[in-house]
Amino acid sequence: MPPGLRDTWPPMTDTTPSAVGTAQHTTYLSSLRDSAARILPMAWPVLIGQLAVLGFSTVDTILVARYAAPDLAALSIGMAVYITIFIGFMGMVLAISPVAGQLFGAGKLHAAGNQVYQAIWLALALSALGSTLLMLPGPFLALAKTDPAVADKVRGYLTALAFSLPAAMLFTVYRGFNTAVSRPKAVMVIQLVGLALKVPLSALFIYGWTLPLPAGLGVWHVAPLGVVGCGVATALVMWSQALIAWVVLHRDPFYARFGLHDKGFPSPNRTAILAQLRLGVPMGASIMIEVTGFSSMAFLISRQSSEAVAGHQLAANLVSLMFMVPLALANGTATLVAQRVGANDLGEARRIGWHGVEIGVGVAAVLGALVYLLREPVLHAYTNNPTIIAAAMPLLVWVWWFHVADAAQTMANFVLRSHRITLVPLVFYVTSLWGIGLGGGYYVTTSAWAPEMLRGASGYWALCTVGLVAAGVTLCGYLAWVHRREA
Repeated sequence: MPPGLRDTWPPMTDTTPSAVGTAQHTTYLSSLRDSAARILPMAWPVLIGQLAVLGFSTVDTILVARYAAPDLAALSIGMAVYITIFIGFMGMVLAISPVAGQLFGAGKLHAAGNQVYQAIWLALALSALGSTLLMLPGPFLALAKTDPAVADKVRGYLTALAFSLPAAMLFTVYRGFNTAVSRPKAVMVIQLVGLALKVPLSALFIYGWTLPLPAGLGVWHVAPLGVVGCGVATALVMWSQALIAWVVLHRDPFYARFGLHDKGFPSPNRTAILAQLRLGVPMGASIMIEVTGFSSMAFLISRQSSEAVAGHQLAANLVSLMFMVPLALANGTATLVAQRVGANDLGEARRIGWHGVEIGVGVAAVLGALVYLLREPVLHAYTNNPTIIAAAMPLLVWVWWFHVADAAQTMANFVLRSHRITLVPLVFYVTSLWGIGLGGGYYVTTSAWAPEMLRGASGYWALCTVGLVAAGVTLCGYLAWVHRREA
């Protein structure tokens, strides 16, 4: 029986085993449907918005795959570097979501609004460090051991992204606050606008363009930049999104109740920022470990060949697209749980939290099966290059289990964050994702005894899947223990 459900069950007059079992089953399904009806309106705008964000990398992957294989290899390595740096800092800033969510649930609206300003100060400080790291990618390139031509492309791509990082961090503040106050559609709209800008801009800067001007004025020429053009387009789009978000925060009447229309910009508040960091540092570290345990495969696989890392890039992009579904459900579930915790309604928080886990895992199982059965046409949608498809095909054997385990650990971890529990999940992540996944993958792929199916990129994917299964089991078990303790 999921924790907290007993609080919602009505008295029963017929106590025979068959009657009790039927009543419990009926009430459980009714309760599950109620939770789904509350989670889904919060989740679908997040899903569309996150798909738009992932559309950035998907568009770049498809366009660059048709441009040149070395540029696709550079894109894979460059994305891994950027994600490694950005994702951890993003996690720190997203601490605004559970903090502001609990304050919103408790009716402390101005206190919730003040968290926006403090998160902005934190985002700016982290951006300065992150942009510096992006412009100095030497350690990452040494790990990848890539050839000089590809390395130069990676440097150019990351330099462009260094200018986009501050805008991306500021938009993360807007995203995190709107999630906390049950307004995900406000984020979704801006993310869709960003994708609409990204498609033509990426095509323009990747392939270049020559436009004849009126007589006597010559031509307007944009030189093809390849993978570097992806970074230029991203920088322009991210600053556009950040500007739109700033205008909305100060013009939309919805935000006036939080004090966000007040004149002036509060100074950094040491207490508030430290409170966000106490929650955000373990959150950011967990996200970074989760992502780098996966993205670091690009560095290690790139040692084999450009074709191998290009195949990995297709599989990685596909599984990232699939991940948007449990991520959206996790965001919706976590928002509702944080608000119920803030309102001191722990029974309802437990019920919604556990139902969210069940829904997320169930949806992931269906989606994973569908993608596995359609893997050949899915890969052909990316590219017609038979070498790259041949490199990606064996990796998709692991996608189904990978996706289900990823959904389980994500759902459980987001619910734990809503209870402001972040340190214990960090320990689980270090052990399972870095230890079993990345460390185990390196050991298997470099061992002479490993079977043929675990050699090369397949070995990393297999062990990362095992690591995710371990993370999913331990995090779900720990969440069940937290629920029992709070009951």
